[in-house]
Amino acid sequence: MKHEVWTEKDTVIISFSGDIDLEFSGDVRTILKESAPQGRSIVVDMSGVELIDSSGIASLLEAFQNAHKKGKNFTIASIKPPVMRVLKLARLETVFEIEETLEDALKR
Repeated sequence: MKHEVWTEKDTVIISFSGDIDLEFSGDVRTILKESAPQGRSIVVDMSGVELIDSSGIASLLEAFQNAHKKGKNFTIASIKPPVMRVLKLARLETVFEIEETLEDALKR
């Protein structure tokens, strides 16, 4: 799993690639947590993620809850079909703010 973090205006963009599974979900949790104290909204670009499991979903959900407690937006963008299937199985596609592209998420 690889990631990149950068800021555009008042938004932190975190781009992940690879699998977000039990092996890497702790890293994802840490990356998301370290980006949150900046007091900015967060967009997670999932365009490079092919697989996610329940531990990865838990990491995203924790970051989502932390952002909302601080009054910040947490948006997931560019979700591939296999990852979206997992979100739908967990019925989280209606919980997370989801955009089709990173550009759409940044317009929010």
